[in-house]
Amino acid sequence: MRFAKTVVKWRVPILIAAVLLMIPSVLGIIGTRINYDMLTYLPEDMETVVGQGELMEDFGKGAFSFIIVEDMKPKDVAALKEKIEGIDHVDTALWYDSLADISVPMELLPDSIYDEFNSENSTMIAVFFDTSTSSDLTMQAIREIRKAAGEQCFVSGLSAMVTDLKDLCEREEPIYVGIAVVLACVVMLLFLDSWLVPFVFLASIAMMIILNLGTNYFMGEISYITKALSAVLQLAVTMDYSIFLWHSYNEQQTKYSDNKEAMAAAIKETLTSVVGSSITTVAGFIALCFMSFTMGKDLGIVMAKGVILGVLGCVTVLPAMLLVLDKPLQKTKHRSLIPNMNGFAKGAVRIFPVFLIAFVLIIPPACYGYSKTNDEVYYNLADSLPEDMAYMIANSKLSKDFDIASTHMVLVSADLSPKEVKNMTDEMEDVDGVKYVLGLESVIGSRVPQEIIPQSVLSVLKSDKWELLLINSRYKVASEEVGKQIDELNAILKKYDSSGMLIGEAPCTKDLIDVTSRDFQVVNFISIIAIFVIIALVEKSISLPFILIAVIESAIFVNLGLPHYLGQSLPFIAPICISTIQLGATVDYAILMTTRYKTERINGQSKREAVQIALATSIPSIIVSGMGLFAATFGVALYSDIDMIGSICMLLARGAVISMVAVIFVLPALLMLCDKLVCVTTIGMRRTRQRNLFTRR
Repeated sequence: MRFAKTVVKWRVPILIAAVLLMIPSVLGIIGTRINYDMLTYLPEDMETVVGQGELMEDFGKGAFSFIIVEDMKPKDVAALKEKIEGIDHVDTALWYDSLADISVPMELLPDSIYDEFNSENSTMIAVFFDTSTSSDLTMQAIREIRKAAGEQCFVSGLSAMVTDLKDLCEREEPIYVGIAVVLACVVMLLFLDSWLVPFVFLASIAMMIILNLGTNYFMGEISYITKALSAVLQLAVTMDYSIFLWHSYNEQQTKYSDNKEAMAAAIKETLTSVVGSSITTVAGFIALCFMSFTMGKDLGIVMAKGVILGVLGCVTVLPAMLLVLDKPLQKTKHRSLIPNMNGFAKGAVRIFPVFLIAFVLIIPPACYGYSKTNDEVYYNLADSLPEDMAYMIANSKLSKDFDIASTHMVLVSADLSPKEVKNMTDEMEDVDGVKYVLGLESVIGSRVPQEIIPQSVLSVLKSDKWELLLINSRYKVASEEVGKQIDELNAILKKYDSSGMLIGEAPCTKDLIDVTSRDFQVVNFISIIAIFVIIALVEKSISLPFILIAVIESAIFVNLGLPHYLGQSLPFIAPICISTIQLGATVDYAILMTTRYKTERINGQSKREAVQIALATSIPSIIVSGMGLFAATFGVALYSDIDMIGSICMLLARGAVISMVAVIFVLPALLMLCDKLVCVTTIGMRRTRQRNLFTRR
């Protein structure tokens, strides 16, 4: 109570401090780098990641792109290639004139080489950068290449995708944050009992969101997924706490004549009630930190921090605002659209066996769909982007004109003889889907002494430690075919050089598939165990954690099982995010209702009366909170052109509705069914059980 009274007393300084904190927070947001390359979150000890480091360290090369040039004369292509080489951070541009004088007809090249770099009206320039794939410098170089090349050129490669993704995100983000705020505000205006309080909620939550995003500066960088989702999710998840405080404040005003005393009591009550639910939400997000794919840690830390700041804002900044604006808030009150729920609660409890039967019947198909959905996710990041994006157009042309769907790179020991490398190359070219292997031996032949090769050409493909080969594949990144192809290529490589490494987008993505399939199981297990323990401690019960988690997990299974029946494919990160976020959001509703049920039972109510009261009093908060989460995420899902963001938001929107239904209908039914067990296995409720038995006698 001392903390609550302190907040009430120092309400004006608290508001001033909150406003002043916005200044460094905004500077922190500006100074936080955003990472748009998902593959950089792979574990550092993986061979593909180590190989990328070796490529940068030994060759001074990081990113790689193919540039397709259409309807341009050879001399103009040569001039363009020279212009590209002059762009900052372009290390090397390889084309025909890198091997022979432009005056020598290109048709004199071996057919295999000529066909590799030319089609009917297109030619191809291979470009290496001296910076990493997702570096800001690489992205700037990509923009400069496009500017220099004009409309006749198309830049493919992961760096081009990252560049376009960044530009699209920066255009979209302000709009869908605005959509989330507007729709959440509409829900609160409709379902709360004041015209002004939704704007007070949003102001308080916005301060905590800005503070959360600003403190990300100390993390160095965050992923674009984290940046895109954190504000929307923090708004939706922490809105619960604001609603709890407002309802509690209104209730306390009927007990206290002084609004300051009423607010102090409301702060105390809210802090007690939200601590349990917020800890479980934080635990759900912290579980993401146990992923070896470290984007989970990135999202988990930011969202856990956001929930903690949300709770802090709810019991400091929001009460201060409500007290300062108390008079206009009271004047703008109106009747809520949500009617009295006593009649509904009585009806729902009366027919609770119906909901139990429905619950039992829906579990098998939900579990089956859930198991299948996890097998049908996609890992190719390009699949989440709009078809009219410049990178997508370039990739389409690369596939159509040159029959190249992906490019791998091989680092093989420089100590291998040209003959051994040539034999290895020949074996690799026999692997299904390999179109061609480009290296010194394939370009000039193994019999030509490397001493007579121009140093400018030799340095591109060979160092003192490694020789570099490029493998062009007909198979798409993340496909089953390319996975088998990579396994075969690795087997051949290791036969000739046990230290050799196969790297590139497709090998990295294959590692991503292996890593995240394990991560999903680990995160699910840790989050369920952590939340089970927290619920057991908060509710002081052995049985209630089982009941609550059964309800929550069934809602998650239904949500993630539906894509299988709807024929939808999800981005790989979606199931992992949804399982923890929906778990964290739903547990708030479940704990709210269960805590009230316990209170009523301990106070002497029968199980039916206790469940009815708990349901009737919880429904308004559940509806406002759930519909707020639905509105905020559904609007973003409809707007966003990035499927990875749109899919996650659509799942969250649907999950909010499913969770509302599960908590409102299934949880009361399970409490009715398991009341005796709950009373026996919950501290403080054993006397309730004994009193009921005595009363019956």
